[in-house]
Amino acid sequence: MSPEGGAEPIRPRASLRTAVVWEVLRDALDRRAKSTDRPVLEVLDTGGGTGNFAVPVARLGHRVTVVDPSPDALFALERRAAEAGVTDRVTGVQGDTQGLLGVVAPAGYDMVLCHGVLEYVEDAEQAVRNVVAALRPAGALSLLAAGRGGAVLARALAGHFAEARHALADPDGRYGEGDSLPRRFSSEELTRLVAAAGLRAVSVHGVRVFADLVPGVLVDTEPGAAEELLRLELAAAEDPGFHSVATQLHVLAERG
Repeated sequence: MSPEGGAEPIRPRASLRTAVVWEVLRDALDRRAKSTDRPVLEVLDTGGGTGNFAVPVARLGHRVTVVDPSPDALFALERRAAEAGVTDRVTGVQGDTQGLLGVVAPAGYDMVLCHGVLEYVEDAEQAVRNVVAALRPAGALSLLAAGRGGAVLARALAGHFAEARHALADPDGRYGEGDSLPRRFSSEELTRLVAAAGLRAVSVHGVRVFADLVPGVLVDTEPGAAEELLRLELAAAEDPGFHSVATQLHVLAERG
């Protein structure tokens, strides 16, 4: 599966991990462009790194500003945008969510992407308030963060039962000192964060419910397995029953 509408093709294995978010994001961009009667939207991608989402969004025709603290990531973003032919629609800016409003204009964006950021910031609530402050009055937020329950399930299935139990009880969802993520979230925690910033959650999806658990050799060698797994991911993403075991959680939020 690959994005439609001229967006950058996504490799089969990568699509299993990004398809759910991309489907929600692309639909939200389309609806917003129609509702505002502006085919070209201003999109801000905080922590956007090398442009995994920024470049496909730019290929849809929108203008994307990527804010990331890593100069190396921004250099890779520039190269990737050039290869995709969207250099004129992608701008990289060095910075982070803490000082976001010092490097981008407040209330200047139709949509803000905040993907894989909240796990690392010191104050998640303040980070969400900062990205929301960059939204126009009718703007939308795409929020993606690591899921607490997914880590518990993954450690248990790997045979690390003590770590699974630790992650289950830990306030930040960490499985121990060797855990590379400072924190994980539940869907309830993410929706509370967006509500505290003045937004309402339009949708919540589980991401990578099965993709990280299925052996790669099965997906890569069994005919049709990747396509069927992708269909399963898309179907399960909308079922709240699977949110508690998803590797990541995605929230699309708008102003009340």
